[in-house]
Amino acid sequence: MTNKDTILIGKKIQGQDPFIIKVNGKTYETYEDKSLLRFLRDDLKLFSVKDGCSQGACGTCTVIVGDIHKKSCIVRLSKLNGEEIITNEGLSQKEKDAFTYAFTKAGAVQCGFCIPGMVMSGASLIRQNPNPTEKEIREAIKGNICRCTGYKKIVDGITLAGKILRGEEEIKDEESDAFVGARADRIDAKEKILGTGTYADDIELPNMTYGSCVRSKFPRARLLSLDTSEAEKLDGVVGVLTAKDLPVQKVGHIQRDWPVFIDVGQTTASLADAFCFVVAEDEKTLEKAKKLVKVELEELEPVSSIKDAMAEDAPQVHEGVDNLCQQRHVSRGDAKKALENSKYTATFTYKTPLGEHAFLEPECCVAEPYKDGVRVYSSDQSVYDTRRELSIMFDWEDTPERIVVVNPFVGGGFGGKEDMSVQPPAALAAYLFKRPVKHKFTRDESLRWHPKRHPMEGTFTIGCDENGIFQGMECEIYFDTGAYASLCGPVLERACTHSVGPYNYQNTDIKGYGYYTNNPTAGAFRGFGVCQSNFAMESNINILAEKVGISPWEIRYRNAIKPGEVLPNGQIADRSTAMVECLEAVKDIYEKNKDHAGIAVAMKNAGVGVGLKDIGRVKIVVEKDFVRVFSGATCIGQGVGTIILQMVGKATGLPYHKIKVMPPSTLTSPDSGTTSGSRHTLITGEAAKKCAEQLAKDLENHSLEELDKKEYFYEYDDPTDPLGSDKPNPKSHIAYGFAAHVAILDDDGKVTDVYAAHDSGKVVNPTTIEGQIEGGVIMSLGYALTEDLKVQNSVLKAKYGTMGLWKAPDAPNIHTILIEKDELLDLAYGAKGIGEIATIPTAPAVQGAYYAKDHDLRLELPLRDTAYSKNKKKIIKK
Repeated sequence: MTNKDTILIGKKIQGQDPFIIKVNGKTYETYEDKSLLRFLRDDLKLFSVKDGCSQGACGTCTVIVGDIHKKSCIVRLSKLNGEEIITNEGLSQKEKDAFTYAFTKAGAVQCGFCIPGMVMSGASLIRQNPNPTEKEIREAIKGNICRCTGYKKIVDGITLAGKILRGEEEIKDEESDAFVGARADRIDAKEKILGTGTYADDIELPNMTYGSCVRSKFPRARLLSLDTSEAEKLDGVVGVLTAKDLPVQKVGHIQRDWPVFIDVGQTTASLADAFCFVVAEDEKTLEKAKKLVKVELEELEPVSSIKDAMAEDAPQVHEGVDNLCQQRHVSRGDAKKALENSKYTATFTYKTPLGEHAFLEPECCVAEPYKDGVRVYSSDQSVYDTRRELSIMFDWEDTPERIVVVNPFVGGGFGGKEDMSVQPPAALAAYLFKRPVKHKFTRDESLRWHPKRHPMEGTFTIGCDENGIFQGMECEIYFDTGAYASLCGPVLERACTHSVGPYNYQNTDIKGYGYYTNNPTAGAFRGFGVCQSNFAMESNINILAEKVGISPWEIRYRNAIKPGEVLPNGQIADRSTAMVECLEAVKDIYEKNKDHAGIAVAMKNAGVGVGLKDIGRVKIVVEKDFVRVFSGATCIGQGVGTIILQMVGKATGLPYHKIKVMPPSTLTSPDSGTTSGSRHTLITGEAAKKCAEQLAKDLENHSLEELDKKEYFYEYDDPTDPLGSDKPNPKSHIAYGFAAHVAILDDDGKVTDVYAAHDSGKVVNPTTIEGQIEGGVIMSLGYALTEDLKVQNSVLKAKYGTMGLWKAPDAPNIHTILIEKDELLDLAYGAKGIGEIATIPTAPAVQGAYYAKDHDLRLELPLRDTAYSKNKKKIIKK
């Protein structure tokens, strides 16, 4: 007999003993054994507990069980043994206040999807050990992956929370500053810290259904037959959609080559390909129904490498289409002659691997019927891009407004959520079945589906004179773009245009090729092609320095681009250019450690550029005594909403609490372009500044109340020149950021420190930019040393827990150095983007450190024979 205060969940089962579960001070009785995660989310609706993988690998679902923190996805109800469960909702008010304040002030929050789990690990530690060391904190959160922050600020947040809970620090009840240059609090911090904010998987609508796709067992196979009849007969199945239900079969971010569903008679291009979309009343029925779908396939030999794709007799990945997906040729001057006349040259062939974004939130969307179309709550990188691609599928390109797309919080992206994924099947089902539909990927589906970082094979040559002054370079870059084009063209283009580096020389010849294979699709990934080519060229430069007889720092310093000089693409470096200053900032630390340190530099565009439309739009609406700011700029963790708030605050002088930045929605927000290309701080920031200046002018003679309901709008557009422009000095991009990174090894070959000097123009928010750099460095260390997605016969052989992601105890000391010059751009108060460049120079810097230590030139990523290699080779100590 259960206590009268016990709450029954589900139905009683006669003759079966119930499971008695205690959660946040309440007692529940249930008869179904399941994972604690599913009980907390599905039955108790405790959405602070996030589902990042359901494999015990990521830590987003961490709760306190008894006295210790555990991952709720691997704890069964039957194994709880009466221990009480605490989730974020059940923390004491004192703990909630301490962690909210501490994590906000430390800048521990970016995309936020990992943060409730981090809080639970931190709270559990402090309950047991009120005054933990940094090492103890890092050890306590080693089961919690963060892909955004680099862990440093999370550790700082837990440290500060501990001080508050011990009474050593007080929570200061003061409003955040709201101006450019301030360490302004993130506008979304509190909701993300306590888990009260809404991500797509947290959305529940009345009468909601659940959908999932039946996918291919083989990377390349012909669909001979598809029988969904048994699935459709199953009680609780709403319906099954196939290619026959599609108004338009193929969509695509740029090239329309990606079918929503493969039709009978067609050939799959990857393991991600879907044949149908099953919709059911609940997820249990959904899984049963999927197993009833009968699929007959003829397995075909996959095209599994660039070499295979280039072969004369290669099968066509897409029937009737050449395997060469995209190519680029970028040249200036006479590279061949310059190299022939060079005193020294360095030529090597490099290989870089497939890369996984590993964002913590798997793709998810909820779609519902809306007026004469659909409304989609989508985890993506642009509500307008999602609307555009869905309008292609629906054949509504003339009436895209029939589709409304809204961003809830987005749990990370890094480029991996630019392409459509869960949205098309869900939107189609919601429209046809007239019911809300939730479509979310499992972690394994996510790994199979979303585009990766392009694997590269490339040969690079650079030459210099006797003093180390660069004369010319040439290279051939080969990308494996996998099954579909995604953003192959732009990524390949950026790899080519940035392979030259941030230097002053004028003879270049760069050829780039992207090939279709049956491997996982590759597309946008933080760094956007430059991580690959920068690794190669920066490594080459170290060899050139050795031949000249000068240091790797010195050769970079002699060639570093300066304001007024001409970049290798012909663009004149603007007055804000601070490549030299970045190098000077790390000179002493490099020279002090040069026998076990490496250095690399990079440049990265801010803004799409190369002649493409790159527009920022912002609308401000006055509402009584405050303003609402609307923009279509999606936050995937970088904090663009807070940056916009600071721009508006700077222009108007309004305090923090008077400015409300609204979430992106195609119904209310103007299109401000994709979250890509490190563009929003500059492009949307300038639009916010100019829009706010209109309001500021009115505020000179009026109060906010007098301006109630007045709207302001600004569109910023600064045209650039296309690739191949015949201008002597074309403007390829509105601005470039610059960076110099130094990586230092210990005697055992472990990375102990990374110094990262960055020119990002005016620093809008120091806390935010530090977090972006720290996160970028850790992501790049994984790329350099441990992350290796094995693909065998076009089949991805990886799980989230086996990819080599860096954890908190592994992270070295990261020292951010922010370079601000007096001479800044006239746009956005002088700010530039930081998101991508933070990931670029660390990998070649690490390679250079190992070369300095053991003189073994490693030409592939992840680097072989290091302290991080699975088969470790002894590091030679010089």
